[in-house]
Amino acid sequence: MTSLKDLTPNFRNVRLLLAREKGHPGGEQDVGYDLLIPLDGESRIDAADWKKHQTVCRVRKFSADMEDRIGLLRRKPGGQWFFDFSEGDKDDEIGFRLGEERFAVGEYVSVGPKGAIHTYQIARVERP
Repeated sequence: MTSLKDLTPNFRNVRLLLAREKGHPGGEQDVGYDLLIPLDGESRIDAADWKKHQTVCRVRKFSADMEDRIGLLRRKPGGQWFFDFSEGDKDDEIGFRLGEERFAVGEYVSVGPKGAIHTYQIARVERP
């Protein structure tokens, strides 16, 4: 089992915050995700490094009005990335084209359960 001290230097803590949307005209600072993921030189998910260290590629979903949920970054056959919070796929949250997105401060990514995708802005990217 991989521990944090065994991670490659390209692992990053990434914070996603809910961006502006209907009902949240200023976005939300207390709704989002914290990710521990490997990024390549172009700030994209490093699939090869993820494959070697899948068990530490963590996701924490947070919101002021619900208990935090902890899961893993996973990849479906065919390459679609998703957040897996428990057994089965009922609670999976799909990342829209996450493999193509740059995880750099100020960029946007879209994530959510089927039919309820939301846009998040990358607020922080730093070494663990």
